[in-house]
Amino acid sequence: MQTLLITNTDKQNIEIAAKLIKEGKLVVMPTETVYGLGANALDREAVTNVYKAKGRPMDNPLIVHLAKADDAEKYAHTSELYYKLAERFMPGPLTVILPKKDVIPYEVTCGLETVAIRVPSNGIAHTLIELSGCPIAAPSANLSGRPSPTSFEHVIEDMNGRVDAIIDGGRCDVGVESTVIILKDNSAEILRPGLITYEELKDVIPDITVNEAVKNQCTSSKPASPGMKYRHYAPSSPVYLVDGDDERIIAFFKEKQRNENCGILCFDEDAKYLNKTNLLTFGGHFDEEKQAHELFDMLRKFDSMTVDAIYARLPSDKGVGLAVYNRLIRAAGFSIIKV
Repeated sequence: MQTLLITNTDKQNIEIAAKLIKEGKLVVMPTETVYGLGANALDREAVTNVYKAKGRPMDNPLIVHLAKADDAEKYAHTSELYYKLAERFMPGPLTVILPKKDVIPYEVTCGLETVAIRVPSNGIAHTLIELSGCPIAAPSANLSGRPSPTSFEHVIEDMNGRVDAIIDGGRCDVGVESTVIILKDNSAEILRPGLITYEELKDVIPDITVNEAVKNQCTSSKPASPGMKYRHYAPSSPVYLVDGDDERIIAFFKEKQRNENCGILCFDEDAKYLNKTNLLTFGGHFDEEKQAHELFDMLRKFDSMTVDAIYARLPSDKGVGLAVYNRLIRAAGFSIIKV
């Protein structure tokens, strides 16, 4: 397949991409979180082709991207609580799971009676959705299991020749996928953490919990949210997370650098103590937003290094740190070394 690379994002070129969406084709679009592999969410064949292009399991549901929060009325059964969230967080990196209407095909929801709804704040994504005139189902635009793409270059690595067009939107602002929550009457549950945190959501929904699969392996055979069930976000070399106090972690990293051909992913403050060979940092110890922004880019950079293993600092599980923790623990296949 010949992939059209759209590097000039004026309206005329976005209209070309929108026409492809209308025709049932696949278009990669930038969002504020990561790049998304988009198709008309109402077109069963186009949605099926999304799974094929990614090599994605057919029991991992997709998120439906809309131009406006109240467009959800066409595709889902909304509630007063949904609109409270929309007023505070939309457009933005929040996905809300609602009971679906019949117009949304089961190919999008993997047979579930719920649909995940999001309104991206990225201007290119917004324009593409508006010009397409349809909801766009879009998972992250990476080969299944790989780190999600946060730049045009990442997308080309994985999707060139697999999709009809890729739109260049530069680096994504956030760097990890949206927060996903499911509503239950007047309560809610976080299924996947992101930039919008538990603490922020609790201001709107006092009765909110975090699903145990955020930090542990998912036991459900039919997860309601993407990113819950499978090993995700992984570079080609195995990843091991390292947990303990700073002094012992630095000593552990030094030993591994002496004795193994390994990569190290650490906080900015750690770097001065370590050999710079195959060493990457992804933000300060307490700068969780930078960690989120840099994480997938750093994991992809290890693929250009000939390392046998990657040892990474275990981040905080508070605030935005919970999103970084969630992505890293899945990249590592839940392998944590305590030192």
